[in-house]
Amino acid sequence: MNSEIVIPAVLFMGGLGAFLAGVIAFANRKLAVVEDPRIDQVEQMLPGSNCGACGNPGCRAFAEALVGGTENPAKCTISSAGVKLQIASHLGVELGDTEKRVARLACAGGAHVARQRTRYTGMESCRAAALVAGGGKGCYWGCLGLKDCGVVCNFGAISFSENGLPSVDLDKCTACGDCVEICPKQLFSIQPVSRQLWVNCKNIEAGDAAEAECAVACIACGKCAMDASGGLVSMKNNLPVIDYALNDFATPSIIARCPTGAIIWINEKNQFETGQAAKRVIRTKALPIG
Repeated sequence: MNSEIVIPAVLFMGGLGAFLAGVIAFANRKLAVVEDPRIDQVEQMLPGSNCGACGNPGCRAFAEALVGGTENPAKCTISSAGVKLQIASHLGVELGDTEKRVARLACAGGAHVARQRTRYTGMESCRAAALVAGGGKGCYWGCLGLKDCGVVCNFGAISFSENGLPSVDLDKCTACGDCVEICPKQLFSIQPVSRQLWVNCKNIEAGDAAEAECAVACIACGKCAMDASGGLVSMKNNLPVIDYALNDFATPSIIARCPTGAIIWINEKNQFETGQAAKRVIRTKALPIG
């Protein structure tokens, strides 16, 4: 091999490599983004659960938003009041204020009031059961009661009645949304606690057909819509729909004439109140299957 050709080529490639390395090093120094050290500090103060209840994909993203001034510490639904104050003090910002949000279930059809038409045998999972003829419940839209929501809740906020109906503990619920995602019937949603008027049913059958499958189902009588002011409640697909933009018009009187108690008022103690005309549920044991 001709050394007169090889040596210059090697020197050229070596020089080019050194030049490009210098360019990269220079660009790295000039274009480097220096991250605010407070992000790490705030992230360490946060619970690290990455639940997403604050509206960010995780605690790291929330810490970045806090340092960037686009979020306030109060939006972390898990941290204690003391920790939130510590974060606000550390960043020199206001604590801020945010309304508590919780998961709400749109079903009151426990096994004592809602009929199970066929017996499901298989994996103890709502999602699995829903794949087999909808789970066998007479009300196709109703809660299957196999506790998927309780399994995924990392905060112990969901318990179950003896008839399989989930109940959400307001003090423990962080509005993370895991129960919303897991429910195959889409019965959970995240709601501000100020929304006290609530439709506790998703059955879109009407009249006798609905009531035959669940004693507390909405029968689409429309009385709540008639009694609500300002267009707060309207009927769509045989169900009342509440326009929460008009929440100032919400009062307990709207539920007074509901014959099944499908539309309820949630009081300050998180107790579900039904209207005077609602039938009283006496039965406590599960209805027979079939």
